[in-house]
Order: sequence, then C-alpha cells, then structure tokens
Amino acid sequence: MVIYIIMAIIAYLIGSVNFSIIISKKMAGFDVREKGSGNAGTTNMLRSVGKGAAALTLICDILKGVISIIIAIILGNIIKDINREVLLQVAGVAVVIGHTFPIFFGFKGGKGIATSLGILLMSNWQIGLICLVFALALMALTRMVSLGSCAAAVLFPVLTLFINDNYTVLTEGKSGNVYFIYSLILAVIVLYNHRSNIKRILEGKENKLSFKK
Repeated sequence: MVIYIIMAIIAYLIGSVNFSIIISKKMAGFDVREKGSGNAGTTNMLRSVGKGAAALTLICDILKGVISIIIAIILGNIIKDINREVLLQVAGVAVVIGHTFPIFFGFKGGKGIATSLGILLMSNWQIGLICLVFALALMALTRMVSLGSCAAAVLFPVLTLFINDNYTVLTEGKSGNVYFIYSLILAVIVLYNHRSNIKRILEGKENKLSFKK
C-alpha cells in the first residue's frame, strides 16, 4: 500500500508543475489564467500567448504523463509482489489530478488533455493513437478542441473493452478490461473539467479555433 501512496504523491507533484503558467509568465509577462478562457492549458495559450508558447506547453504537458508512467513502470519492475497494472493506473490518475488541481498554483490548473494523451500513449500506444486521430478528426471537422477532447475521453474506456494487445503493463492471462475502471476515471475527470464547454456545445455557443491564424 505504501508504494501506491508514494507513487500517487510523486505523480501528483509532477502534474502540479503547470507549464502554461510558467511559460506565459516568462514569455508574455502574465499568468495565462488571467486571459481568455482562464484555463491553464494549451488552447488558451494558443489564443492568449501564441503558437510557440502553445506548442511548448503541449509538449511539456504530454511529457508529464509520459514521465509519471515511466516511473510507475520502473518501480513496478524493481519492487516484487506488487500489482504493476494498479501502480501504473495510480500514476496516471494522480498526474492528471495534479495538473487539474496543482498544489503549486492555488489548485487552479488545466483540463488535463495533453497530460492524458501522454498517459494513453504510454499505457497503450495503439489506444493512444486511435484516440488522438479520432480527436484530431473531430477538431478539424468542428473546429472545437473541447468536442474532440471529450469524445476521445469517452472512446478510451470503450477501447479497453475490445483491445487486449499493446499494453505497456499487462500480466499474462489478463485482458485489457483491467484498465476499464482506470480509463473510466480519467474520462470522468476530463468530462468534469470540460463541463462548461459541454454546456456551450449543447447551446451552440462553444468557441471555435481558426486554423488560418
């Protein structure tokens, strides 16, 4: 039990390092949460600071998920008599919670999409790529980042029910179903973080990206 708690704390602290806030202050002289939508994430960075800052934020946020899962994999390989799947899942959920509620920035962070992408790709690259392509296709068609993000979040649990290959950690004899609850928790977090976006989508008032800018 102790190792799971330690992993959760490590991943949460990694998630709490909010790069959009750090980068916006360094590059633009303001906290990105004070501009645009008020969200500390890539989309608001794009609108409020620019493409370069948004790209850097995206990469750093993805890496938070990647690094957290790598740590979980290493610990799972070193420590015996531990459920390696659960350890990975604890890391994944904790880093997203840290990104959403960062202890270093007043518990007001981003929505966790980029960090979740890093987690998905490290948990199962096949599922991660499917969700990524699906999200990008919806974003291109609708110009709504939130819609693509939410749809991909919902797709993740569905895919765990049907895909049993390419999991980074999966004990022999187990199926991808062991990741269903994990994927469901991540989906709920993403949907909760996008609740205002979902409301605007239903009302037809959601902001759209302009790919010409």
